[in-house]
Amino acid sequence: MIAIVRIFYLCSLSMLLLFVGVSASAAHADGGAPQLAYVAGTARGISIIDIAQRRITGSIALAGDPHTVLLSPDGSMLYVSQPSLGRVAVIETQTKKIRCIANLPGQPSLLALSLDATVLYAAGQGDTSARAINPATCAIEHTFETQQPVYGLAVAASTAPNATPSTPNQLWITGTTSLTVYEVNGHLLGSMPIAGGPQNISIPGGFTAYVTTRQGTVVAIDLYTRKVIGTLLTGGTFGSMDYNAITGEVYVPDEQHNRLDVLVPVTLGTTPIPHKPARIIPLSGSPLSVAITNDGQLGFAALSNGQVIMLDIPGRSTVASIAVGGTPHFIITGLYPPASGSTATIEHTSSSSSPALPMNIYLFIVVIVLVVVLAFTTFWFLRRLHQKRYTGSHALRKRL
Repeated sequence: MIAIVRIFYLCSLSMLLLFVGVSASAAHADGGAPQLAYVAGTARGISIIDIAQRRITGSIALAGDPHTVLLSPDGSMLYVSQPSLGRVAVIETQTKKIRCIANLPGQPSLLALSLDATVLYAAGQGDTSARAINPATCAIEHTFETQQPVYGLAVAASTAPNATPSTPNQLWITGTTSLTVYEVNGHLLGSMPIAGGPQNISIPGGFTAYVTTRQGTVVAIDLYTRKVIGTLLTGGTFGSMDYNAITGEVYVPDEQHNRLDVLVPVTLGTTPIPHKPARIIPLSGSPLSVAITNDGQLGFAALSNGQVIMLDIPGRSTVASIAVGGTPHFIITGLYPPASGSTATIEHTSSSSSPALPMNIYLFIVVIVLVVVLAFTTFWFLRRLHQKRYTGSHALRKRL
């Protein structure tokens, strides 16, 4: 019986060690992107913040006034727009070396990544087209003509009632006066005017796009009908948005009032339409961009004064202020907590489905189940052993 108990404890300890070991390996996924935030436009070009250490731990010296930065799903590649050089660069995050460059007209500053991460879209206000780029080779694969300078890009899945998994995704492009929607295969779906001049666009997983305007408003647009649901905010100067993939809340930098406006998700059937933020996060400077980690726990606001503010989203508090210098245009985070092998798209502008639970949670559940099964099995063996001994003892007494 003692031997069986020892086996039980040894097996339990082995499984727990396996869980810890796998968890530790998950924290070092390819490229080191998990637990890191990349800030474009800093004094160093691109500054790299270690989320756990709450400080800058590296940088990528890059000319061309880098604006938008996106990450590949595994964090191994960084996509950077360099508008003053007229190009988009693909950089290996581990070596910090440029893999390839796509030269484009029109000072490209905007980027969006397809939902399967196989196509990179780029555009800028100096040209009337958006281009599809192969992120592995930087070859231009398609051109989308809008007839207007481009102010924003986003990718969304089709929300048509008859949509199937094979239905093409959509590319949403904001221009000087209107919003144009293409299927990613190049088919034009339509164009709609947006009062005030559309600018930044964010499409969380769901049925609604959120668009800022140069006139100082934020409007919600139904993805299926492509009609304005309503105006959510007015009277601000709004920057590049991001969203909480867990709650669906949209975080809007208000450069004019030095704050983040948090919007609850709305749909075509939402009544009444909220015209004020659900809550306001005051900041010490003018926010140009915001990033929310994939688990909805942390937020990062890049300020025009060269600071990055780290936020505890559930706790609604400031965690740290990190000096990066320069004028940080854009910020993006890798997976946090890190999850090895994730296929979730990590970006500001494109739509994505709700993220899977971190791998550590799955491993923890598996370990608990195995420990319970092993405990039950051990108890069963001990009970059978006790019964056999009792039966043998009873038979012996009976013979005597």
